[in-house]
Amino acid sequence: MTPRVSLQNTNTVAVAAFLASIAAGGICSAATERPYPVIAGAAVGIYLLFAIKIVRQWEKAIKLRFGRYVGLLGPGVFLIVPVLETLSQIVDQRVRVANVSAETTLTRDTVPVNVDAIVFWMVWNAEKAILEVESYVDAITMSSQTALRESIGRHDLHQALSEREMLGQELQRLLDQKTNPWGITVQSVEIRDVQIPAALQDAMSREAQAERERRARVILGTAETEIADKFASAAETYKDNPVALHLRAMNMLYEAIKERGSMIIVPSSAVETMGLGGSLAASALAKNQS
Repeated sequence: MTPRVSLQNTNTVAVAAFLASIAAGGICSAATERPYPVIAGAAVGIYLLFAIKIVRQWEKAIKLRFGRYVGLLGPGVFLIVPVLETLSQIVDQRVRVANVSAETTLTRDTVPVNVDAIVFWMVWNAEKAILEVESYVDAITMSSQTALRESIGRHDLHQALSEREMLGQELQRLLDQKTNPWGITVQSVEIRDVQIPAALQDAMSREAQAERERRARVILGTAETEIADKFASAAETYKDNPVALHLRAMNMLYEAIKERGSMIIVPSSAVETMGLGGSLAASALAKNQS
């Protein structure tokens, strides 16, 4: 990215003044029938064409006289003396954006990554930016790339993936410290994307899947332990209360045969233990009578 060189040798106001001077000279020549007015009008028009400069509201420019700094100009319309005075490149003082990337940069745990970031910056002192830096736009871009690579090298992969905001804040702080002496401030840095090799993506996916399976097994084992504790507590309750045990057994039997068409075979020893013989016989007798 290269700076916009805006030595505005011509502009609409200067062109209008040039044409007006020639037109005025032509009118005077026609009125006096002499060529001198049009020649003078052309000379004044050429002078105004190169002397009138315009700097827009968000811009600043430095005037140099014989190569020496004279002052900071803008915004608005002003005159310079052609040949003796020149303008530096006009500096845009709005917030600007620089796209930076770090390709195949190793993290602290030696993982190659490609990182894309956006740097928001602005010139707050046009005098320093022009006089002290040859190309402040290139300086911002290269400094951002270098700082991005250094920051990635100081962090592990999981930090670069999960703590992008922290990484951006660190980059903003480092860049701002470097660019402030140039009259430039870095307002923020946003990490857009962190790309890792496809093989590593597959390995991380399998690792995450294994971790989820491990957690599922731990949860299942915890549930089995809690169920076993409940069964042990129930066994203690039923041990000294045979009536409750019989009721529980009958309820289980009822739950098993309540669906239509269901059939369950109960050993005779279980029937005798639960005292179901009389109950089943009474139920059968009642059905036959009906």
